[in-house]
Amino acid sequence: MWHRRSSILLVVIALALGIRGEAEQAVDDRAPTFGKAFWDRWGDGRGELAGYDLTIPRYGSPRKGVAVTIFVTETFSESRRVKSDPGRRPASDEFPVMKLNLVQDFATGIYDYNLMTSTFLALVPRHGRPAGSATKVSFSSQEWCGNVYRQLLFDSGAARHTMHSYFDGEADRVERIDVPARALDGDALLLWARGFAAPLVARGEAREVTLVRSLKTARLRHQPIALESARLACQRELRAVTVPAGRFMAEVRTVAIRGGPTWTFAVEAAEPHRVLEWSSSEGESARLLASERLVYWELNRPGGESALAKLGLKPRPPRTP
Repeated sequence: MWHRRSSILLVVIALALGIRGEAEQAVDDRAPTFGKAFWDRWGDGRGELAGYDLTIPRYGSPRKGVAVTIFVTETFSESRRVKSDPGRRPASDEFPVMKLNLVQDFATGIYDYNLMTSTFLALVPRHGRPAGSATKVSFSSQEWCGNVYRQLLFDSGAARHTMHSYFDGEADRVERIDVPARALDGDALLLWARGFAAPLVARGEAREVTLVRSLKTARLRHQPIALESARLACQRELRAVTVPAGRFMAEVRTVAIRGGPTWTFAVEAAEPHRVLEWSSSEGESARLLASERLVYWELNRPGGESALAKLGLKPRPPRTP
């Protein structure tokens, strides 16, 4: 749960580390900066929630579902790699992060899939990696066959991968994976599209990067975590994009993975640069229904479900036999 004290602490930490961060980034045009304008919006103690109409391929067929994104800043613990509660840890153990929770729910015949990916970006240089780099990614999948949980913790020069799975051949595993300092995590693409994740790519520009295979992709394809090559690009011209949330001028950004899919993101050209729609050459797509900044963790009492309308969503119907 968020507390206003946490919001203030985030800004203090960011400012305290800002001098060092700005000095390190001054010679690196690939790293985003998170200054006053960023904290005026994202340090206000609220999260940005958005609902999407989702299509995702599974078992050879497109499946309709719902996606929800939650973008929110938090104070993170260095030693525990979890959200730090106010006053529990010394300031030396804390740093600010941007968290993205991506929830994807869809049905496959008789049973549902419920996927959630949490990606945490360090908002200051950390572990020899520039600001805007992933410090932790966790993924879980629940469906009627069983559960899967995976996580990556990024250290200097490597990442620690942990996996627990119901499925044979995927069960309990811990391994170390060499990851270059400037690699982009595959589960941070929505963050990258909005300019939060390194490396920055300007309109009309392209960059080649090392990409850490997405935990979600690895799970759904039954593949190992591995490094891939990808080309990041942003079209020079803006494009008019119409989604259920309205009509917008958008930047179009692409991630072409060598030997894999190409992802395309239409991102609102004006602040706050929401992702209006995304698609994959393999069939996944999502279109923005609506979004709102909310103190969502306080909306868990009866009646709180009415706020779903602000995200273009409806409450779940009563379950009946």
